[in-house]
Amino acid sequence: MNEATLAIATQDEKQSTQKTYPAKVYSARSATSGMAPSSIQRRAPRPEDVQIEILYCGVCHSDLHQVRNEWVSAMPTVYPCVPGHEIVGRVVKAGSAVKKFKEGDIAAVGCMVDSCGVCPSCREGNEQFCDKVATFTYNSEDKHLGGVTYGGYADSIVVNENFALRVSPRLDLAATAPLLCAGITTYSPLRHWNVKKGQKVGVVGLGGLGHMAVKFANAFGANVVLFTTSANKTSDALRLGAHEVVISKNPAEMQKHLASFDFILDTVSAQHDLNAYIDLLKRDGTLTMVGAPPTPLPLGAFGLLFKRRQLAGSIIGGIRETQEMLDFCAEHGITADIERIRIQQVNEAFERLLKSDVKYRFVIDMSSLK
Repeated sequence: MNEATLAIATQDEKQSTQKTYPAKVYSARSATSGMAPSSIQRRAPRPEDVQIEILYCGVCHSDLHQVRNEWVSAMPTVYPCVPGHEIVGRVVKAGSAVKKFKEGDIAAVGCMVDSCGVCPSCREGNEQFCDKVATFTYNSEDKHLGGVTYGGYADSIVVNENFALRVSPRLDLAATAPLLCAGITTYSPLRHWNVKKGQKVGVVGLGGLGHMAVKFANAFGANVVLFTTSANKTSDALRLGAHEVVISKNPAEMQKHLASFDFILDTVSAQHDLNAYIDLLKRDGTLTMVGAPPTPLPLGAFGLLFKRRQLAGSIIGGIRETQEMLDFCAEHGITADIERIRIQQVNEAFERLLKSDVKYRFVIDMSSLK
């Protein structure tokens, strides 16, 4: 019995003892099949669960990678795959033990739906670094039904209330969805490295992640410089909150900023020269990567050694920090710049993602699934 067959058998066995209900979804049956309508079984809400009718789901570049099994060495895809981890919806059922939500409340779900809860990382509110590996919203082991978890390209989802987040009614709900991944992925490192008023902060790349990083760094009071290879992004970067735009392929423009940055957030997932940005850091400055280039990038040690600079990495934040981020956004009126689509347009959206043809995040209006 191969791994996929075993997973299905385990899922069937668990579902036979667990109450479930059918949910409409868009799923991929293989790496080349594209997305198409189908149905899955969700667990019926338990006492500590909320069932959420999904109103909007953001389209993350991770969705494309996972659907097409492009991370096969690190996170092989189990099919059928239902992606989506930028979820905003309405609570339609709340279990008897639920305290945070009531029916009718607006709630959100991000990249995680469970963790062990007892390891040091979980106890510190860093569930994303769970020692036993967090349960991610899709393509992760489903500890309740067996098989794998299914994400937000669906009409509903059921999660433990501890992994659901409150959303202010002051925020545009569609434009809030990308905050659950693109937002927290950029907010978390800015907070962790204590970006504050008066600091000089660089953002490399102006895409789904980069445009949120510019907004947050500006809201924190930093002097924000956007690095891009595309001069035509200058006006957008300034509109979003950058104070200056540097064309990174222009050596003279880069040279002007040598050894002047307190912090640089690198959001680029394509191959690029890290050393050029390390040289821009002050003594004790930090370059943090949130983009994930497909192959290792060359790194010169001397650029780090002689000014005690740091090269670091970061992913999403924990549940507590994600709620903090959503509250911060409500207070400061921050949401993502989005293009709304119907679920039937998702295959086209994936192709446009490959061309960076979106400003700056696709969001699916899930009413189109009904």
